[in-house]
Amino acid sequence: MLSFPAAAQPKTQTPSSGKPAPQPVSENARYCGNIADAAADARFVLQKEALAKMEGEIEGRIKVLEAKRAEYEVWLKRRQDVLEKADDTVVKIYSGMRPDAAAVQIAAMENEVAAGILAKLKARTSSAILNEMEPARAAQLANAITDAPNRRAKPQEKL
Repeated sequence: MLSFPAAAQPKTQTPSSGKPAPQPVSENARYCGNIADAAADARFVLQKEALAKMEGEIEGRIKVLEAKRAEYEVWLKRRQDVLEKADDTVVKIYSGMRPDAAAVQIAAMENEVAAGILAKLKARTSSAILNEMEPARAAQLANAITDAPNRRAKPQEKL
């Protein structure tokens, strides 16, 4: 236990009454007590502002996510439309044709119809047909099947 010299020890009792003497309140303690409510109010205001800022950021992110969801729904709808344009009967006809003959005819079609047919064909048949086409047209149809140019262009439009 630490012991203080007699002069340095705080006095806890008054010699006449035997009761503990009231401890003097320091200026620091009084200052802290006086500003406690104001500090709590200031802390509350700061927290409220921080929460409002975070709420705004969350709302912004929700808007971005909703826009992305809408974009994907549009893309999915377009994809389904393309696949519907390729009638099953036509797909069966092209699956039975030689790749070089089918390539000439499919190359002359609109992108959406040609992409729909190629997407519904078996991968081996589609690749053989694309192999017989001129490279630029084959790449154009492959992009139409995957819808790659549209997916890349949309994020840039929003910026």
